[in-house]
Amino acid sequence: MTEQHSTDWLGLSGRVAVVTGGGGGIGRATAVSFARAGVKVAVIDRDERGLAGTQEQLREFGEHHLVQACDTTSADSVAAAADAVERALGPSDILVNTAAVLRPGGLDTLSLAEWNAVLAVNLTGYFICAQAFGRQMRKIGRGSLIHVASIAASNAQGQSGAYSVSKAGVVMLSQQLAAEWGPHGIRSNVVSPGLVVTPMSQAFYDTPGVTERRTAVVPLRRIGAPQDMADATLFLASDRSSYVNGEEIIVDGGYARTLMSHVPRPGF
Repeated sequence: MTEQHSTDWLGLSGRVAVVTGGGGGIGRATAVSFARAGVKVAVIDRDERGLAGTQEQLREFGEHHLVQACDTTSADSVAAAADAVERALGPSDILVNTAAVLRPGGLDTLSLAEWNAVLAVNLTGYFICAQAFGRQMRKIGRGSLIHVASIAASNAQGQSGAYSVSKAGVVMLSQQLAAEWGPHGIRSNVVSPGLVVTPMSQAFYDTPGVTERRTAVVPLRRIGAPQDMADATLFLASDRSSYVNGEEIIVDGGYARTLMSHVPRPGF
């Protein structure tokens, strides 16, 4: 095996990746992992403090990276970011949609404003970014879109407002993009995390006993980390997955497949 193959087995070196929500959590882990693989990374987020932290980590891998404040729910803001990325780094080969919010609440009392706020970030923002950066991909005749959804997309999560609905929409959005844009050389896939410690979920794990109880129901007996999601994302971004399109990779340690194990079975 040559040195090139051993250090760049994914073949991503020199490509341009855009990561939304890259100011922390899964987005930051993904951006840093791309940079480590030789990718020119553009990170967009409306959290400017988080962006500064990500930028500091990216500096370890050279100066060919960009961080840009951007509201992914605004078509104008995304269009401006897309122009900035293309000018600074070239047209994007890869888009990773990770930006997300959670506004808990039961559907009986959830306000329309809260419902719309979650859908705007978690679903509409993904569509806006796919459109803007997809135009660049069509110009070069290739691209990979990776959208971070959740196992909540197919397992209703009560008292979580529009979260499960938004993530289910992400899965279907990805499938439609895969069907429509595949002829242009553009693939679209989903990574669906299970139980993961991120800034958005940290408060749950700060509650005494929660980490232990959650760990106990995961077959691998650990809670996921942002890096677990980043590793799956790099695979989907690379040509190692060149015939994977319209799919969902569940990264949850096997948790979503444990339904029947929770059913009491006397005698077993």
